[in-house]
Amino acid sequence: MQSVEHHDFHLSIIIIALNEADIIEAQLAALAPFRTQGAELIVVDGGSQDATVTLAIPLADQVLISAPGRARQMNHGAQAARSMNLLFLHADTRLPANATEAVSGALINNMWGRFNVSIQGRSPLFGIIAHAMNLRSRLTGIATGDQAIFMTFQAFNEVGGFPDQPLMEDVEISRRLKRLSPPTCLKQRVITDGRRWEKHGVLATIWLMWQLRWRYWRGASPQQLAEYYRHVR
Repeated sequence: MQSVEHHDFHLSIIIIALNEADIIEAQLAALAPFRTQGAELIVVDGGSQDATVTLAIPLADQVLISAPGRARQMNHGAQAARSMNLLFLHADTRLPANATEAVSGALINNMWGRFNVSIQGRSPLFGIIAHAMNLRSRLTGIATGDQAIFMTFQAFNEVGGFPDQPLMEDVEISRRLKRLSPPTCLKQRVITDGRRWEKHGVLATIWLMWQLRWRYWRGASPQQLAEYYRHVR
C-alpha cells in the first residue's frame, strides 16, 4: 500500500524505460505540458547502462530505479504515485494533447481504459496493423501496453497490480480489470514508434505476436513464451 499522500496531482503518468537515452529527453519534453496541467511524471528505469536516468532527472517529478521488467517497473512507479489515477506509458509512445482530460472523463464511469494507437514508421502496413489492434481491443476488452493503459489506483490495488511475468502482463491485467468494470476505449490516439517492428521485419513481428497470443490463450506459461520469444529473436 502507498505511503505517500494522494491527490497532489490529477494524474500520475508512469513512463518505463531501459536504455532510452536517445529518446527520453524528447519524450519527457513532449510530456511537459501535462505537468503544467497538474499531471505527475514518474520515470521508472530498469537498470539502464546509458544516460537515461541522468537525462530524465531534470524533466520528471520522480525518477526511480527498479528491477528490470515491464511489470516490475510499472508496479514500482504506481506505488510511488501521488495521484488516484494512473497512466502507464512506454518511453517510445506519445500522448495526444488532451490526454489528461480524456483520462479524467473516462474514469468517471469505468475504472480503467486505454487509447487507440497509431504506429509511426515507414511501413505502409502500420495503418492496417493499428486498425486491427484497436478493433481487436474494442471487441475483446483486452488492451496492450502500446495503447497507454490507464486506471484508478483503487483498480490497480484490487487486481494486485501487474502480474510479475515476463510477457503478456498487459493481457493478464486486462483480464483481471474486466472483472471490475469494462474498459473505456478512447478514440483519441497515442502514437508509438514502429522501430521494433521494422528492426525484425513487420510481417515476422506480426506472426510472432499472434503466435505468442495464441499460445497464451491456450494456456502456455509466460515463462515458456518468453523462452520462445528469446529463441526466435
